[in-house]
Amino acid sequence: MRIHVLQHVPFEGPAGIGDWATRKGHPVTTTPLFEHGRLPDMEAFDWLVVMGGPMGVRDEADYPWMANEKALIGTAIAAGKTIIGVCLGAQLIAEALGTRVYRNAYREIGWFPIELTDQGRTSDLFAFLPQRLQVFHWHGDTFDLPAGAVHLAYSEGCEHQAFLYADRVLGLQFHLESTPASVADLVANCVDEIVPGTYVQDAERMRTATGEDYARINQALFGILDRLAA
Repeated sequence: MRIHVLQHVPFEGPAGIGDWATRKGHPVTTTPLFEHGRLPDMEAFDWLVVMGGPMGVRDEADYPWMANEKALIGTAIAAGKTIIGVCLGAQLIAEALGTRVYRNAYREIGWFPIELTDQGRTSDLFAFLPQRLQVFHWHGDTFDLPAGAVHLAYSEGCEHQAFLYADRVLGLQFHLESTPASVADLVANCVDEIVPGTYVQDAERMRTATGEDYARINQALFGILDRLAA
């Protein structure tokens, strides 16, 4: 299975998703959009992974490559590809599916729990997870649930944390792929976003996450990816 990653900034790579692919023997290629990298042909990949970034879905004037990226995501959905979007990636998928993306009531940055919806508890992808799971967040925007999508998870600060469309298009607002290195990169590059708020932790609190914290979210990620691949 060939996996292609769309990466928006140097400091938000596939992290744990890449680790899973390596363990499973799946080749991974990447388009570094921040370097105006060439987008792949539709025949070149089986899975498309759309990563996060500090920009918003309507920032095409500042990031001209975004228009072609959006077109690729829409074409991949129509072509029946498996697609995973993380944070900004989930927002881009939601927009491609015709729903609204907008500023969330709260910025969520740090370690906060998500909870499964009733549909999440019976979902083939999420049913193995605990009802409540502490995960890593870094976002200020959100989206309405796309028409026809299954709502899988929510949090106190954000209603739409995860959705599945057509059993193969997965949007995750939170970061199960996070590793100590990827979180350190986010803190170093987006420190200006860490402002006091109901669901915003300071950098020191984020750095105190343990190896068990990361193992827990990565195991959740691997379980979801295993089930999506099946």
